[in-house]
Amino acid sequence: MPAKDRPMPRLTYAVADLHGRADLIAHAYRAIAAHAAAAAATIVHLGDYIDRGPDSRGVVAFLRDAATLPAGWRRVVLKGNHEEMMVEASAGRRWANEWGANGGDATLTSYGGLVPRADLDWVAGLPLLHTDAHRVYVHAAVDPAVALEAQDPRHLLWARYRTGDPGGHGARHVVHGHQPYEDGPLLHPGRTDLDTLAWATGRLVVGVFDDAAPGGPVDFIEVRPPD
Repeated sequence: MPAKDRPMPRLTYAVADLHGRADLIAHAYRAIAAHAAAAAATIVHLGDYIDRGPDSRGVVAFLRDAATLPAGWRRVVLKGNHEEMMVEASAGRRWANEWGANGGDATLTSYGGLVPRADLDWVAGLPLLHTDAHRVYVHAAVDPAVALEAQDPRHLLWARYRTGDPGGHGARHVVHGHQPYEDGPLLHPGRTDLDTLAWATGRLVVGVFDDAAPGGPVDFIEVRPPD
């Protein structure tokens, strides 16, 4: 088949740990749309939309607004451990002190002191995993010894891979954030860590994955704040 007649690959774009950087998410969507050209695609967000950075409210509003997604595209928004802390702390159950010390104060400031119930309910209902034929998308980590449907939610939200751990879950490649590396992303045979400490560095790296092909990313998009 001539190259010009071959169907374009269906792509998934993975975005990790935004932590209140609403400027980066808006710029990332423009860069993703340019990369995909006219082809529809999936954008998977890997959690930690809030805390530390200046505009957590803006990030949540962007993700909740259907108008920010190109027509025909799909958006998957996963829960991170910081979203879990916010929900639990706001309900008075746990992590009230820990959340504030881990960036929650910045989130409350962005909301004017109180997170609306609608945003808390939306965050509380976010899924913990997204899978396709070749990959698992998660905030923190998956346990390779446990079936995906039996994973411990705390592991999915909080666990960290040991240095050099190749990762993976069976034949599936794992795409995650949660473990920040300023010079990332980090590529391993079975996993890709996309957390580049974007809230502090201003450098967000979007992973590009071909839905029809196994393994790691086929490309990256580096996003920095617009001038």
